[in-house]
Amino acid sequence: MKDTAVSKHLLDNYKDYYEDGNNPEGDAYWRKIGAIPKVDNIVALCDRYPHKSIIEIGAGEGSVLQELSEREFAEELYAIDISESGIRKIQARQIKNLKECSTYDGYTIPYPDDRFDIAILTHVVEHLENPRLLIYEASRVAKHLFVEVPLEDHLRLPQNFVFDRVGHINDYAPKSIRRLLQTCSLTVLEQVVTNHSKAVHVHPEGKSSVTNYHVKNLLLKFSPQLATSLFTYNSALICKKVSEN
Repeated sequence: MKDTAVSKHLLDNYKDYYEDGNNPEGDAYWRKIGAIPKVDNIVALCDRYPHKSIIEIGAGEGSVLQELSEREFAEELYAIDISESGIRKIQARQIKNLKECSTYDGYTIPYPDDRFDIAILTHVVEHLENPRLLIYEASRVAKHLFVEVPLEDHLRLPQNFVFDRVGHINDYAPKSIRRLLQTCSLTVLEQVVTNHSKAVHVHPEGKSSVTNYHVKNLLLKFSPQLATSLFTYNSALICKKVSEN
C-alpha cells in the first residue's frame, strides 16, 4: 500500500477545491444542506452500534462533521482528507468534539487497528482510483464501516466518461456497491436506498424540481428496482469485518 498514491491529476483537483472562489457560488450552502440527509442515514444505520468515536475519511470541508457534532452523535470526532483546503476549512469551523483533523496520502490511515467505533466514507468511494485499498484501511481502523455512494450507474448514464471538477470516477448501482464491500472481507449488516432531500433537489434547479422529487419518491416506494434503473439515488450501508461474530 505504501507504493500506491493518489494520482497528481486528482491531487491537483482537490488541493484547493474548498478555497473561496474555486467553486460555483452557493456550494457552501449546497454542502450544508447535503450533509443533513447524509447524517440522517449515518444516524439511522449506526445508532444501534457503539459510536463514541468516529473518523470521517474524506471529510471534505467538514459539513458532515459539523452536522454530527450539532446532533451530539459522537463524543470524539476525527477527520482526514487529501485536500489541504478542506482541512483548513474544518479547522476554522472549531467543531465541538473534533479531536484531530489532518491531511493524509489517500490510502494509508495513520491510526492503529480498531481505533474507532465507526469509520465513515460518505460520498467518497466514487472518487477513488483504488477503492478496495481504502475500504480495507477504513475497516482496519474501525469496528464498523459506514459507506454511502450516489447510485449513478443507471440507464441515463452517458456512454462515455468525461472528467469534471466534482471528480466522480466510479459509478455504482445498489448491487455493485454491496458486492464491492463484500469483496473487501466485509459483511453488509444493512443497506438502504434513499432519495435526495427536497432541499437538495430545489437548490440547483428551483421549485420546478419539486415535481421530480415527488416522482422519484413514489417510484422508489413502489418499484425500487425500476427507480434505481432510471434515476440517481443514494445507497448507504453499514458493515463489519467478516471475522467478527
